[in-house]
Amino acid sequence: QVQLVESGGGLVQAGGSLRLSCAASGRTFRNYAMGWFRQAPGKEREFVAVIIWSGGGTYYADSVKGRFTISRDNAKNTVYLQMNSLKPEDTAVYYCAAGAPRIRTSERGYDYWGQGTQVTVSS
Repeated sequence: QVQLVESGGGLVQAGGSLRLSCAASGRTFRNYAMGWFRQAPGKEREFVAVIIWSGGGTYYADSVKGRFTISRDNAKNTVYLQMNSLKPEDTAVYYCAAGAPRIRTSERGYDYWGQGTQVTVSS
């Protein structure tokens, strides 16, 4: 059974940093793309970043480019989202997702989802 488990969320002041983790299990994710999405209260879920597990190609939403970095650890089967220079508008529940190995920004491109982790940035 495929499982994606996010961790690392929390409360941080504006300008601070957090690193989110997504531990993947249940299958080999070498042939997948791993994405991060987020959903703020009252808003639709939006794309944040994606990494192609094999090859390491990445793509970011304009709103986080230069501040967030997505990476993966093959040995640990884990994907990370390093978030720096956090802003109050980054406050959201962050979700990890797995899908076909293509750069996709739509939720429809992903088959498996984690339960989410809350990130709150205070001003």
